[in-house]
Amino acid sequence: MTTFRKRKNKDIPFPKSLRSHKTPIYPLQLEDEDDTLIIRPRRSRGIYLLPNAFTTGALFCGFYAIVMAMNLKFDHASIAIFVAMVLDGLDGRVAYMTNTQSEFGAQYDSLSDMVSFGAAPALVVYEWSLRGMGKLGWLAAFVYCVGAALRLARFNTNIAVIDRRYFQGLPSPAAAALVAGFVWLMDDLGFAGADLSWVSWIITLYAGITMVSNVPFYSFKDINFRKPVPFIAALLVVLMLVAISSAPSKVLFGLFVLYGVSGYFLYVWRKFKGKPVSSAQTGREEKKQVHTP
Repeated sequence: MTTFRKRKNKDIPFPKSLRSHKTPIYPLQLEDEDDTLIIRPRRSRGIYLLPNAFTTGALFCGFYAIVMAMNLKFDHASIAIFVAMVLDGLDGRVAYMTNTQSEFGAQYDSLSDMVSFGAAPALVVYEWSLRGMGKLGWLAAFVYCVGAALRLARFNTNIAVIDRRYFQGLPSPAAAALVAGFVWLMDDLGFAGADLSWVSWIITLYAGITMVSNVPFYSFKDINFRKPVPFIAALLVVLMLVAISSAPSKVLFGLFVLYGVSGYFLYVWRKFKGKPVSSAQTGREEKKQVHTP
């Protein structure tokens, strides 16, 4: 009777393509199943420190704004929200440039945005102006807060079907800048919040409702910063920085007011041209055009 020797498992050399790969890869896990050596990717249990540090900084600014509003320091609270906007814009850029995007970072960023651009601006404007209106005041603040939550949830679920050139509804950082910028400007000018309660109420409701609307707002994501630009562009950037540094509360609030109403002008213009008015609709059309043979 002929006997056969059982073949022993041999070591499989690490592929050169992976050895020389410049992008980070997951460590490999070796498993032996039915005398077959299987190489499977091992799940990474760590998190990336650099982009999440910026997200943590934005979260700290949102929490600091809440604390300052409770201490009636509304200028500090408003400035903290604007600093959170800068940090929130940097964490995604840093993650993209360092190739450290992760699902954990995306979810952590959304939670940070909810605090910094949802709860913090609502509490700041409520403590500054809406408290004296009673039920109408805290209901307006709640509408803004829930609008920010719905806006972030919709953004996470529709990210694959929207046109990246436009936001679907007013982005939450811009809505926070609209509300906090008004508080900052009026506080600098010496106005009391109780004297402008109805104006604050209208701005808060406008920002909250516009966040959950289908009005398209330009996202500036299709601008390629690596391409050369005319010399006049550098001069315009310098003039913009000079204007902001000379009167930050006035210039920043004016810029975000223009951006906050630009979506409705874009909505009317696209409606007049017969084009899709929602960024989700334009995103689906582009996706169909890509997959059409």
